[in-house]
Amino acid sequence: MSHTEYENPLVTRYATPEMVYNFSDEKRFRLWRKLWVALAESERELGLNITEEQVAELRKYQSDVDFDAAAAYEKETRHDVMAHVKAYGDQATKAKGIIHLGATSCYVDCNSELLIIRDALDIILSKLVNVMDKLKDFALKYRDLPTLGYTHLQPAQLTTVGKRATLWLQDLSMDYAALTHIRYPFKIRGVKGTTGTQASFMELFDGDEEKVKALERKVAARMGCGYVYGVTGQTYPRKFDYNVLSVLSQIAQSAYKFSNDIRILQSNKEIEEPFEKTQIGSSAMAYKRNPMRCERISSLARYVISLPVNSAITASTQWMERTLDDSANRRIVNAQAFLATDGLLNIYLNVAENLVVYPKVIEKHVAAELPFMATENILMECVKAGGDRQELHEEIRQLSQIAARNVKEEGKENNLLELIEADEKFSAVRGRLPEILDPAKFVGRAPSQVEEFVAAEIDPILSRHKRLLGKRGNVEV
Repeated sequence: MSHTEYENPLVTRYATPEMVYNFSDEKRFRLWRKLWVALAESERELGLNITEEQVAELRKYQSDVDFDAAAAYEKETRHDVMAHVKAYGDQATKAKGIIHLGATSCYVDCNSELLIIRDALDIILSKLVNVMDKLKDFALKYRDLPTLGYTHLQPAQLTTVGKRATLWLQDLSMDYAALTHIRYPFKIRGVKGTTGTQASFMELFDGDEEKVKALERKVAARMGCGYVYGVTGQTYPRKFDYNVLSVLSQIAQSAYKFSNDIRILQSNKEIEEPFEKTQIGSSAMAYKRNPMRCERISSLARYVISLPVNSAITASTQWMERTLDDSANRRIVNAQAFLATDGLLNIYLNVAENLVVYPKVIEKHVAAELPFMATENILMECVKAGGDRQELHEEIRQLSQIAARNVKEEGKENNLLELIEADEKFSAVRGRLPEILDPAKFVGRAPSQVEEFVAAEIDPILSRHKRLLGKRGNVEV
């Protein structure tokens, strides 16, 4: 690592090696050569004057990219594809004259970019279902544990820890649906020529349209793709990039929601992200346990969420069959969107697998608020015993205000239950308040909802991808 040059932190700190390699020059330029081999093989099979010896030489050097030679040629030609054509030709000398035959630069550039995006989506899919698997286990484990539910970040009715986790899971299941929709089926640009008309290939095959169509099918099959875009300009539709980044943005939104919830819960000392034995929370305050993993998720997610608008502008400003003002932009945006999403999912996986729950603290917070929430239940019990509802309602309202003042103005514990116990108007519930205030009676169908949701919506997804499960999220820094 150079200490005198800028290093992209997405590469050096956050993204995993598999995603970093996926966008590497080595992978990209080996794909270019694979595409050139597929083109030559298919053209030969369809009758063009290409020998098996030429194809064999292309295969021989397919993975042996001379990066230095290509860089030197690009400096001379100012054209990256032609630089690599020349570097390849210097190695495969017998095939020099048939490399890239009939193709435009976007034959290798667009098709390789799409294949890289396809593989990147597969990496993201694998991380996504593993996070879902960890959250599923968490939701089921804590499906019965009552906790304060919040609306407007104010205590509301009770829910359970596991039920809250299903909200995180449901967001991810929606992201999964969006991702798989764009992943299956997956199209590449195919063999389309300079402006998408396949004119150069029609010339090569003496106007035989069936051979030109067969050429595209053969190349696509050799590249592992069963689908191509029916029509293109010079490039594949840039709107596809926007659609991809929108999916990544959705995943980032879900991760952001999760990380913010955990940051709040950690502040309340109810649930914590993992904190290692030698980890330092603050350089000044040695006692602190800052939620650095979730803060990092939030930080990376914010970046990913901001990117689709960039691709939207690119897609909307493509002139006619194409313009080159997308090139430098896309080299940055597409790769970094995936690198950042990969990084935040890796941390999400680490946190989801190692969440720490403090039931006693949760119970304490429930106990502090439940008396207010239980007033309607207490009221109904007294009415059933013959009390006047309106009179009882007014009495419990006044007692609630006294208890609230004790909590807010004097910093005392919530003594509403004591006030009710001592009030003759509520003698019907005297000695029964602990039973009435059992938190499990206030969570509704939350435990059942967890089980039903997991069985109906999450288990089918995880079963479909069980070969991908078992990954762990490692946080290096």
